[in-house]
Amino acid sequence: MTELKPEQFEMRRLESLSNTIFGVAMTLLAYDLPKSAVFSGAPDWNDLARVYSGKLAGLALSFIIAGVFWISHHRRLARQPIGSRGMVVLNLFFLLSIVLLPVTNGLYTNYTLSSAVAVLYGLHLTTIGGLNALLWWTILGGWSREIMASLFPVAVFIPGTIVAAFAPHLAPFVWFFAFGGLLIQRFYVAPNPSAGT
Repeated sequence: MTELKPEQFEMRRLESLSNTIFGVAMTLLAYDLPKSAVFSGAPDWNDLARVYSGKLAGLALSFIIAGVFWISHHRRLARQPIGSRGMVVLNLFFLLSIVLLPVTNGLYTNYTLSSAVAVLYGLHLTTIGGLNALLWWTILGGWSREIMASLFPVAVFIPGTIVAAFAPHLAPFVWFFAFGGLLIQRFYVAPNPSAGT
C-alpha cells in the first residue's frame, strides 16, 4: 500500500463514519412517531389510520430517499479510495444534510399541510440531492450514467418544492418520481466516443 500524503485521507474511514450517520438518521426518522399522537381513549383501527397514515407515508418517503442516497454514497466512495481535504469536507457537509433529515421529516410529517414546512422539506431534499450530484461530479468530472442518475432527483425535487409552496399535499407525489434516477442508472448507456456519427 502506498504512503498517504499529509493532505490525503483514506476514504474507507469516512465510509465507517457515514454508515453510522446514515444508520442513526434512518432510525431517528421513526423515533417520535409513537409520541406524535394524542388519543382521548384507547385507539381503534380508525384512530390509528387517521393519525398515522400521513406520518407513515412521510416516514417511508424519507427512509427510501435516505436509503437511495446511502447506496449512491457507498458506490461513490468505492470509486475513490483516497480523497483530498476538500473532498472530505464536502462529504461531511453531505453527511450533515443526512443528519438533519429526521428534523425536517419530523416537521413535515406533523405539519403536512403547511406550505412553509413542505417547502423547507423540499429544499432540504434538494440540498441532499445537489450535494450528492456535486460529489459525483468531483469524482468523475464529466457526463456519465452516475452523473445523470445523481442529477435526476435534483430535477424532481425542485419542481416538487415549487408544488409544495402552492399545494403541499401534492408535493410527495412529485418527490416520489426522484427514484427514477435508479432507472437511469440501470438503463442509461453512455455514448461511445469511438463510434462514428
